[in-house]
Amino acid sequence: MSKSRTRHRAAAAVLGAVALTAGAITTGLTLPAASAASWPSPNGSQAVTKSIPVSGTVDGGMKRYYGSGDLGSGGQDEGQDPLFDLKDGATLKNVILGAPAADGVHCAGSCTLQNVWWEDVGEDAATFRGTGKTYNVIGGGARKASDKVFQFNGGGTLNISGFAVQDFGKLVRSCGNCSSQYKRTINVSNTEVTAPGKAIGGINTNYGDSLTLRGITIIGDSSKKIVPCQKYIGNNTGKEPTENGSGPDGTYCKYSSSDITYR
Repeated sequence: MSKSRTRHRAAAAVLGAVALTAGAITTGLTLPAASAASWPSPNGSQAVTKSIPVSGTVDGGMKRYYGSGDLGSGGQDEGQDPLFDLKDGATLKNVILGAPAADGVHCAGSCTLQNVWWEDVGEDAATFRGTGKTYNVIGGGARKASDKVFQFNGGGTLNISGFAVQDFGKLVRSCGNCSSQYKRTINVSNTEVTAPGKAIGGINTNYGDSLTLRGITIIGDSSKKIVPCQKYIGNNTGKEPTENGSGPDGTYCKYSSSDITYR
């Protein structure tokens, strides 16, 4: 993973990501993909010992936030508290999450994460928990996620656009064994994926999930080991879900070979 940072490239990454809007996702505008090499430098740092509640819009000014105290274990245990706890309709933007990052960001309902960067993903980068809501991830990036980047536990639609991910398990996973299950629609567009990684998305066909991929660039995976869309049979009993195939089918995994570029 490249950690090179120059002022020019960092500024370009920030300005480019900030210019993106949720409206662009829904109107079909072409969004520039974030660059895996253009990781911004933080504008100061702040330790977080208790989850920060977010209502309305919070602009972090590109400050780095990291867990401390009860949020500072740096482990992968399930059930950790987040650094940021977003209320329904909240927007968090221009934030860098450092290490340890605990359980990243929680969204209780509809939310927007704009130009948010995870330097070292903790349990998950963000968890979406609302029911029948819309969640937007616009710009930003995440790396060093041993399991999932985005955990989709609630129901509704998750839009990820202009994002950069590297060194990860899955970019996004529709919960495979939550006690309450829903139909989940996931759209990933203009996103740069850098190996190593296991899968871009994992969805549950038995609950009617779908994953649409558009404008995906996969870097450093000449053997094509990263699975674009992994299908599962989900459950609500807590058991590990079983795999149910992979690849485009027009119903659950919605993409074609032209939607993915390898370089």
